[in-house]
Amino acid sequence: MKLIKILAVALSLVFCLTAFAGCNAATNYASENTEFVIGMSGPLTGGAAMYGIAVKNAAQMAVDEINAAGGLNGVKFKLVAMDDMHDATKISTNYSSLYEGGMQVSLGTVTTAPGLEFKNLSADDNVFFLTPSASGDDIPTNPNGYQMCFADGNQGKVAAEFVNANYKGQTIGACYKSDEAYSKGIFDQFKANLDASVTVVETSFTDANASDFSTQIDTLKSCGFIFMPTYYTPASLFMTQAKDILAADAVYYGCDGFDGIDNIEGFDITTIPQKVTMLSHFNSKATDGKAKEFIDKYVAKFGADTLNQFGASAYDCVYAIYGAMKAAIDSGKEIPVTISASDLCEILKEQFNGGYTLAEGVTGNNIKWESTGYVNKGAIQYVIKEANAANVDAE
Repeated sequence: MKLIKILAVALSLVFCLTAFAGCNAATNYASENTEFVIGMSGPLTGGAAMYGIAVKNAAQMAVDEINAAGGLNGVKFKLVAMDDMHDATKISTNYSSLYEGGMQVSLGTVTTAPGLEFKNLSADDNVFFLTPSASGDDIPTNPNGYQMCFADGNQGKVAAEFVNANYKGQTIGACYKSDEAYSKGIFDQFKANLDASVTVVETSFTDANASDFSTQIDTLKSCGFIFMPTYYTPASLFMTQAKDILAADAVYYGCDGFDGIDNIEGFDITTIPQKVTMLSHFNSKATDGKAKEFIDKYVAKFGADTLNQFGASAYDCVYAIYGAMKAAIDSGKEIPVTISASDLCEILKEQFNGGYTLAEGVTGNNIKWESTGYVNKGAIQYVIKEANAANVDAE
């Protein structure tokens, strides 16, 4: 009788442990999927809607093209986009809806603040994401997050590569904000990656003297190329004060802080005789190549109002995810349509960390990723405003 009781207790314990394990096993919400589901969250309404809409439009365009070409071994893709209004407090709800709705891979978020929340949630479930435009340095710091855009801090390295390729052996100028982490961080990285043959005449400013740039302009007045990793407000003041002092054929080169400098209220960029450019990975005025193809298709389908680098990057994201999945299958991996997000994440991480390359994209060629999740690709000099021809000719 005693032996029977012991066996009964043992069996009860086994059943309890089995039930406990079953309750805590990761649920595969994609088990009923008939398409591969890509999820994303972005501002589809509100002040930043033009960015989120561009990402949604371009990503959907890529999905439609892939599906029209037969999908992945006959299996189609589906994009599910949710509105976060650039509000991080909406991410938890959006993420849960996407994940429990069968999301297997993601474009993450469009902007950085919501992206910081998204990355923590996706890390818990091991969901792979490749964000087109959330550029914060901390976005890809967990092992399942990657960027198609340049990280804020990584811009200095990319800017140095551009200068090394175009101004080797020359003297350039640089002006940065020394009491701002964004500006100084980019400049420090820029200098650390600069070719030894390039001489830099450097000057800086702080909040205390961000309205009078006479000293900085005097220091840089003989420079024909000026690297300016600052936001557009001090940059516009510098340009206004320097327009008749710097050579008319001088060139300004900024980072993403210049984005929007041609739309500042009270600042008419056409009065600046010098050429104004910025580091970018997409040329919205491209006249040939993959970028031109994308521009023509996007404008024909959605118009030009939301044509921007956010959308171009999202288009490349979808093709990069598709390409990595195809490369994995070609190497012998099995990727069924019902694969769990976590299992697909492991396959994609192996590809992205193992040298997978997007050979030809809208935002660059031979695009690869570092193990940190940061993208490794070339930058272009995006021209915001050409030099005023009359002034250059007068020189």
